[in-house]
Amino acid sequence: MAAPAVLAEQLSKTFLVAEKDPGFAGTLRHFVRRRYRRIEAVRRVSFAIAPGEVVGFLGPNGAGKTTTLKMLTGLIQPTAGRARVLERDPYRREAALLRNLTLVMGNKQQLIWDLPVLDSLRVNAAVYEIPWAEAERRTAELAAMLEVEEVLRQPVRKLSLGQRMKAELLASLLHRPRVLFLDEPTLGLDVNAQLAVRRFLKAYRERYGATLLLTSHYMADIEALAERVIVIHEGRLLYDGWLRGLVERYAPFKEVRLELTAPVPAGAFERYGRVEEVQGSRVRLLVDKGALTGVVADLLGRFEVRDLTVDEPPLEEVIGRIFAEGAV
Repeated sequence: MAAPAVLAEQLSKTFLVAEKDPGFAGTLRHFVRRRYRRIEAVRRVSFAIAPGEVVGFLGPNGAGKTTTLKMLTGLIQPTAGRARVLERDPYRREAALLRNLTLVMGNKQQLIWDLPVLDSLRVNAAVYEIPWAEAERRTAELAAMLEVEEVLRQPVRKLSLGQRMKAELLASLLHRPRVLFLDEPTLGLDVNAQLAVRRFLKAYRERYGATLLLTSHYMADIEALAERVIVIHEGRLLYDGWLRGLVERYAPFKEVRLELTAPVPAGAFERYGRVEEVQGSRVRLLVDKGALTGVVADLLGRFEVRDLTVDEPPLEEVIGRIFAEGAV
């Protein structure tokens, strides 16, 4: 059995944050005797990711996702526990490992703002000691996959956000890493750009067998790329398993959508389950799975229904409910 590409064992990180009272007196006290508060950003998180696997990494803001990624990429050292990427300690920053991983953050950039994209790619090729002839071949291949051939000679500041994000991906993958840590790679992009990035990541993984750990607030990213998800909340691991299993286990209801021939007051549907939305003749309900058959029969018998559909609830709502409850 192959060793995990990414391994976290009881991974923990605690930060000491200085606290200061307001005003001049508070500043003097802070200078003479500082007070610190301990923040446990990550608390004994353990998981393993197999080579070639794509895993979604979910959690609300402040859950510890980015801190975990920074420990796995060697940017910060764990307070306790152990991190391994390709069987190496990332914090030692060995060249053999750094050549095989990358971290892409949607809110950070590595491209040089006033220079053409190609100049930044030349810098990256030099850093990773890639001969320029080979770097040109890889650039052409990745640019074609990302559909950005026409922008490589333009200054970065002239690019749209979508073009810039694609160029950032190209720069991050020029050294052809085996492990990709992606922190909000589609942040702020429009729908078309998001789709393009998803298609590219899927194609890259299929072509090179790369391992991906992906965080995103866009559930469409997770649904399109990952079958398995890891959920953390307040630094603790809440769930590690199949994405569909998360919905089936923690959403004990189905979504029922009705289109009626005429509007009906919302109160008429409260007996059937949770009324999520009523807009004119369109109604959306959350109905307990065990009562679904009876509810559907009653709705069809009681109301003039033009159309009725039953589906799983949106993943965003399931995840949001888990975060709100704070436990799985």
